[in-house]
Amino acid sequence: MIGHSLEWYDFAVYAFVATQIASHFFPSSSGTASLLAALATFGVGFVARPIGGVLFGRVADSSGRRTSLIVSYVLMAIATVAMGLLPSYQSIGILAPILLVAARLLQGLAAGGEVAGAIVFLVEWGGNGRRGLAGSFHQVGSGVGFLLGSLVVALLTTLLSTEAMQEWGWRIPFLLGAVIGPLGYLLRRNVDETPEFVKIKESGAAVPDLAMSEWLRFALRAFLFNAFWSIIFYFFLTYLPTYAQRELHLSSAVAFWVSTATLFGYVFLLPLFGHISDRVGRKPLFIASCLGFAVFLYPVFSHLSVDNISTATYFGVSVLFVTFLAMFAGPAPAMISEIFPTKKRGTFLGLGYSMGTVVFGGFTPFIALWLTDKFASPLAPIVYIIVAAVISGAYILTLKETAHDQS
Repeated sequence: MIGHSLEWYDFAVYAFVATQIASHFFPSSSGTASLLAALATFGVGFVARPIGGVLFGRVADSSGRRTSLIVSYVLMAIATVAMGLLPSYQSIGILAPILLVAARLLQGLAAGGEVAGAIVFLVEWGGNGRRGLAGSFHQVGSGVGFLLGSLVVALLTTLLSTEAMQEWGWRIPFLLGAVIGPLGYLLRRNVDETPEFVKIKESGAAVPDLAMSEWLRFALRAFLFNAFWSIIFYFFLTYLPTYAQRELHLSSAVAFWVSTATLFGYVFLLPLFGHISDRVGRKPLFIASCLGFAVFLYPVFSHLSVDNISTATYFGVSVLFVTFLAMFAGPAPAMISEIFPTKKRGTFLGLGYSMGTVVFGGFTPFIALWLTDKFASPLAPIVYIIVAAVISGAYILTLKETAHDQS
């Protein structure tokens, strides 16, 4: 979980300093155009994730979950530090955004392997009756990573002047990757392999394989399941601070401190909902989360405006929807892992999960900003999320409950 936190800190900080990156790497007479380009580059990092999911998934299935997690972590740390050292467009011209995209693609490759590897590792160590709780720590790791990123940016925006943050302060979160990188490597080097993987390796050819069509069918289920999960995760944990600044005219410091506070609560809610799912099942929590977003999202956001917004109101709204997010995300790693048999779980979970994240998650900040600009309404992305909640809820009703299956 700690290693996953550090890796997701590396991946997430880009979203929190997107405004500064926009001006340094994508200069334009239109602020919206620059920000769209920066957010599109955030999404580009997700394009490489299916490749990373399959590549590192194969490593996880052949050489072990632990080996896959170590290599993906080192790759992420290298790419993150590189992003903090890149010269700006003003210094080297068009080469600057090209190198930025290359570094982001390298991050995406690492993240594709990291996510699948970490889910499989945690759930396989959980065992019967605890997979929901164990898997929830995957999302705790992601949440802590986002929390660390948000906290660092919140501190920087508070301690530095606007000009300093704009000029050089935005590089600091990336360069911190050089400090935390060795810590994650040492943690992962000393963990044991999962009992389920050891059992499969010892059984060897005695464990029957499935036809490729069956594995791809499982991957499709993971892809569809991950759709709504990715949309709400990346909207509320990456785009919401941008929404607060652009549409509600809150200061960047307020937006990021509220984000930090709600993320802190989020990481404590995740194990709670993961544990509950081990007792009552996964599906009731997923359906409750979808209903919460579908019913409350539009009425709440339609009443938010520059005239009636306050820090307390924004905080309350963030807490409400982060609770619905935790209700879905807590049991989700166990559910998506339980779709697959052990033998090639890493490879095809990596493929299905990463493809869902590319299509529905990575470009969520970009889509949200584009919809807002296209329809001249800050409520346009809210409608997008509501539609996704309804479709996802209907799909989840068709899935088998897996909480009480024996591994």
